[in-house]
Amino acid sequence: MTVPLSRHITSSLKPPAIRVLPVDNCRPLWSVMIPTYNPRPDYLEETLHSVLQQDPGPEQMQIEVIDDRSTDDVAAQTIRRVGGGRVSFHAELQNRGLANTWNRCIERARGHWVHILHQDDIVLPGFYTQLRKGAEDSDAGAIFCRYASTNSKGHWMGISELHRESAGLLDDWHARITVQQLIQCPAIAVRRFVYEQLGGFLPRLRYTADWEMWQRVASQFSFWFEPSILACYRVHSDSATSRLRRDAADVREVREVIDLTTAYHSPDRGRVLAGKARSFYAELAVFYAREILVETGFPSAWKQIVEALRLCRSRRVIWQISSFLVLWFRIIGSRLKRRIKSKANAPGRS
Repeated sequence: MTVPLSRHITSSLKPPAIRVLPVDNCRPLWSVMIPTYNPRPDYLEETLHSVLQQDPGPEQMQIEVIDDRSTDDVAAQTIRRVGGGRVSFHAELQNRGLANTWNRCIERARGHWVHILHQDDIVLPGFYTQLRKGAEDSDAGAIFCRYASTNSKGHWMGISELHRESAGLLDDWHARITVQQLIQCPAIAVRRFVYEQLGGFLPRLRYTADWEMWQRVASQFSFWFEPSILACYRVHSDSATSRLRRDAADVREVREVIDLTTAYHSPDRGRVLAGKARSFYAELAVFYAREILVETGFPSAWKQIVEALRLCRSRRVIWQISSFLVLWFRIIGSRLKRRIKSKANAPGRS
């Protein structure tokens, strides 16, 4: 059941309007928009190369970097070195934050399809060719492919789900994307007129602005899926997501978005999907808490546990939290043993 967005988007959550472009037969098919902020030059160079290697020419593809008032000149220097005059550059006059920068990308996009590609992500050969088939063969509002998650050095750590074995439209995608964030930005392109109709990303969201957007789009438009792995999403400790996770800001925002976006469904369906989403993200918070406990320590890890309990208190979640506490005690015990052994072996002790 499709629920009109006007019924449940309050004025405080109303998305920024995206201006409607005039009819122009000369518009390119693609707008590849690359938001940057203090980028690593090697990452940005790899991002640009991955696009330029598939460049069909300026008549078919706009390529532009949107810099969110970086404190250095790395983005501009890298574009001059790598772009060869093919990549446009726009610098904001003040830092606007991630969602606002994404909205600026959409505003400046001239193509029929907008692809927001982050400064540390890449597309693999065939990305634009394969997704073009979905753009031309369907009325989908968004098209996306499978992607690989990579570490800071670019090594693959995992791949996204296979939602169907052949390319085509997805069934009941709105329900699936409501329960779990299943699409990362480098893997998806959205028709510009969809943003014109639904508005831009919500600026108040720092961690889940993309997830909320994919749900908003899915509530009104179909999604087309390409099963080939054609993009890479980089995960590293300096990313915005990693910084938010150490303070559990990611889970707090997930809870807020669940409350917002389940209203994009009928009441009964929304309640069921909200329960599934809360359970999934509570368990995920405990998983991240274990990682943070080992890497950073108990205080940051415990913040994830507290937020997990606010999301869901099912038996499964409680059991996983108990397992987390067992791990914590083992770590404490191991540290005490090492300290005692170190003192026993210290010089001057008999």
